[in-house]
Amino acid sequence: MISFPPCKINVGLNVVLKRSDGYHEIETCFYPVPWTDILEIIPSNTLEFTQSGISIDGKPEDNLCVKAYQLLRADFDLSPVRIHLHKVIPTGAGLGGGSSDAAYTLRLLNTIFSLEMTTALLKEYASRLGSDCSFFIEDKPVIGTGRGEILEPVKVDLKGRFIVLIKPDVHISTAEAYSSITPAFSQNRINEVVAMDISTWKNLLRNDFENPVFEKYPVISEIKKRFYKAGATYASMSGSGSAVYGIFEKPVDLKNQFPGMSYWSGIL
Repeated sequence: MISFPPCKINVGLNVVLKRSDGYHEIETCFYPVPWTDILEIIPSNTLEFTQSGISIDGKPEDNLCVKAYQLLRADFDLSPVRIHLHKVIPTGAGLGGGSSDAAYTLRLLNTIFSLEMTTALLKEYASRLGSDCSFFIEDKPVIGTGRGEILEPVKVDLKGRFIVLIKPDVHISTAEAYSSITPAFSQNRINEVVAMDISTWKNLLRNDFENPVFEKYPVISEIKKRFYKAGATYASMSGSGSAVYGIFEKPVDLKNQFPGMSYWSGIL
């Protein structure tokens, strides 16, 4: 069985406080984007994991897809499978590709083995794998709070708009990004702002990671500036970076402006 795990963008991201367990409380809008990996799971005599496309560091047994299988196998009678992941979504980009792969592994296994898990139960398992994994159990925009695992419906609709995603040759670790942040509550609640017309977002939404990341990696700031110069209605870094997206009212072709960078565009 084959599926196509998508990536996500963060429409606004506020880091509101640091918790006693070392994690941070955030407020963000997760929005799915159809830039996808390819995930195949088939029956096998032994558990296998293979990977192609963009290379992933680490041992196969440490991959989140394998961890998702092992997580369910501890509670359900799962026979061995072969998992093949063709990686397209850039890593270290703030696009949630690894989390999406893990969540879609849970979804596929639920179908393949007829586990009949509810959406709520799938989200609970996903939350054990990563802070934003739960988002990828359903393909719809939500407000994420807590570590990103507390999800609530939100009124936001970007359907029909054109998006461009650029990922420069910069890898930003989550720990590195959070170390530069001073948590604080924002006056503008993201769920309220994203319900407004997109023309208001530029002045009301922020990603708290942008200032420290832009200072250290000016190339990322330059991408955002070029998006606005090209007519973007809204542009932002996604997550803790390093990918930047621009949302346009009509299709644009900017690939020649960003040589050597990962580039994807399409209709939302």
